[in-house]
This record gives sequence, structure tokens and C-alpha cells, in this order.
Amino acid sequence: MSSTDTPAADATAADEYQGAAPSRRIEVLFAGVALAVAAGYLALALQTPLRRAAAAGQIDARFWPTVLGTCAVAVAVLLLVIALTRPAPTREDVERIQPGGVRRVILTLAIVGAFIAAWSLSAVVLFGYRVEVFPIAAGLLMAALMLAYGHRRPVSLIIYSVTVTAFVYVVFGMLLRIPL
Repeated sequence: MSSTDTPAADATAADEYQGAAPSRRIEVLFAGVALAVAAGYLALALQTPLRRAAAAGQIDARFWPTVLGTCAVAVAVLLLVIALTRPAPTREDVERIQPGGVRRVILTLAIVGAFIAAWSLSAVVLFGYRVEVFPIAAGLLMAALMLAYGHRRPVSLIIYSVTVTAFVYVVFGMLLRIPL
């Protein structure tokens, strides 16, 4: 038996990997934040501008965002009810915060904030040409997030960012004619 195989060392290792204590407050807080975000999304979905009103029995640009927002509000209300009426679940599977995790969350929020700010411009005029901001901002968003989470191969960064951005732009901007 080596010095690291002692019962005291095993107890220390077990304590290090124990899950966090159950917390009703965290469950209620999470459900409340989810409800606030879902309600905000639903409010924004109902304000989606329409280029043309849909005929009776047809789906317009507001339909799916409204369905998703309504479902999100329903699920958030259900989470809140469960958090208030049932005992807090165990958190044995919750791992400790990994090194760099908080930095990545803050970096992700900053990148997404910059994307939203750039997207709000809609279009800019450069050298007499109208340039859509969304495809450029979305491609940069994808590349920046991939870099923030450790992806470093330049070719796949470019290919993945361009492919996903092109898919989103073609499907939503061109085929479904949803204003991006």
C-alpha cells in the first residue's frame, strides 16, 4: 500500500468530487430567469415586422417565433411550479468550475453583445453599395465563439463559419423572407 492509498487520501478525494448541496433558491432563481427571458422573447416575437400580411390559413413570419415563445413561457412556468412545490433535486452531477470557465462565459456574453449591436445596423453603405451586415456579423460571431472555446484550425474555422452563415442567410433571409 503506497502513501497515496491511505483511507485519509481516499476520503479527501471523495470530498473533492462530491456534488453540491441541494438548493431550492437556485432552482427558483433559474426558473424565474427562464420565465423572464421567455416572456421577453415572446414579446419580441409578437413585434416581428411583416412585409406582407398572410392570407387566411397561411403562416407568416411571426408564427414560429410565437409558437416557440409560447412553449418557452409554458415550460418556464412549469419549472417555476416544480421549483416551488417539490423538494430541491440533488446536485451530485454538478462538477466544479473548470479553469477558464468564467472567462469563457464573460467572453461569450461580450461576443454576443457585439453581434447584437452590429446586427442592429441592418445595412451600411460602403463605396456606394448597400452591404447587409447580418452575414458578415454572423460569420464573425461563429469564428469568434469557436476561437473562444479552443478551436484553432484556420481552414475549418473559415469553412464552418461561412457554411453555417450562408445556410442561415439563404433559408431565413432569402427563402422565408424574414428580415435579418
